[in-house]
Amino acid sequence: MSNQPPAGKPSTANQILDLLLDALLERQAARRTQSLSPESKPPVSQPPPPRTTQPRRPAPPAAIKEPIRRQPRPKPGPGDEGREPPPLLPSINLDKTLSRLLVLIAVLILLVNVPVTRHGVSLARIMPDSAALIIREGLILKGSGPEIFKLEDDKLRWISSLDAFEHLGLQWGDVHLVEDQFLAKFEKGRPIHVLLKCDDSPHIYRLENQEKRWIKDIDTFMAEGHVWEDVRFVPRDYLREIPDGPPIPEDAGPPPQL
Repeated sequence: MSNQPPAGKPSTANQILDLLLDALLERQAARRTQSLSPESKPPVSQPPPPRTTQPRRPAPPAAIKEPIRRQPRPKPGPGDEGREPPPLLPSINLDKTLSRLLVLIAVLILLVNVPVTRHGVSLARIMPDSAALIIREGLILKGSGPEIFKLEDDKLRWISSLDAFEHLGLQWGDVHLVEDQFLAKFEKGRPIHVLLKCDDSPHIYRLENQEKRWIKDIDTFMAEGHVWEDVRFVPRDYLREIPDGPPIPEDAGPPPQL
């Protein structure tokens, strides 16, 4: 027996192929009809989310090239070739100006310190200074008159003579010139005298206004407020050269001769 199919009948393989072809054709026809119907539209695919891109930074501008500056040629220094000396400045005669200034200062010092009064008081102390004067014990004051006072216990004590002035150890630089109105503010106290005596005589004299006044006795000496510390011992010849003044008291009679 042979395996070939009888003539006039298709084989089994051909039948299978025909079935497959018919199924493909039916499926293709179904897809066409489905694509043509509005109800069976395929779902619209949503677009993908936008990409977040960072903003681009602008590119830095190209560096501006500065023009090349030429360095100036250094000026020639002292001793270099081609150096020109600086122009001479006008002279201000500094030496003459300084010499004139020194002469002026010297003249002013002389005018201020040279004595201009008969008492030897210089211009530096001739102006009244009572406004800036500090009131203190022992202050030596002088007004417009020749009298010189010493301030003691808020009282003005008249220094009666140059000997009394020197006996107190004073100098003219210690004297303060003030207005008479300033002196009038104080009471007058007991004058300051210098008492003179020689070793070989018992008599005591008071020097006053460049005259020696004989003090009559010890009682008068004490009554005048004198103390032994005021007595200065001098030579007899020195006392003789001083002219006699009125005695103390004035009715004591003529003074004794030395």
